[in-house]
Amino acid sequence: MKTETTEHLHGFILPVRVYYEDTDAGRVVYHSNYINFMERARTEWLRSLGYEQDTLIHEQGIVFVVRSLQVDYLKPALFNDLLQVEAAIHELGRTSVHFRQNIWRMNKHENAREHLIAGIVRVVCVDAESFRPKPIPAEIRGKFSGEH
Repeated sequence: MKTETTEHLHGFILPVRVYYEDTDAGRVVYHSNYINFMERARTEWLRSLGYEQDTLIHEQGIVFVVRSLQVDYLKPALFNDLLQVEAAIHELGRTSVHFRQNIWRMNKHENAREHLIAGIVRVVCVDAESFRPKPIPAEIRGKFSGEH
């Protein structure tokens, strides 16, 4: 399978505030919530390109589903932190997209950020009915690769 390797590390950035509901009793973000934050960033990135997931299902007959993910937990986020959640295409295949995702804690007083989470998420385009892999439509693939 032919894939293109790209590095759009200046891809999409979603600001996220850590709420009490995101944390455990120690005010630390619960581990699975980072995956939720990464999902939101990919969804908002797709929306910024002009695609709504429900519209893709009804008009294109496709769904983007997570096939695999790798997450490295470097440092914890805490209650009330302001985070930046990044989503950038690392590799684009015929039916799949590998995202490089990072989560950073913003420190406005020092004008700096601290790396908390590093992840790779493999997303596959599948047929909305059969859930079998399906090529990413050319128009969408063009927007993913920055050609359109």
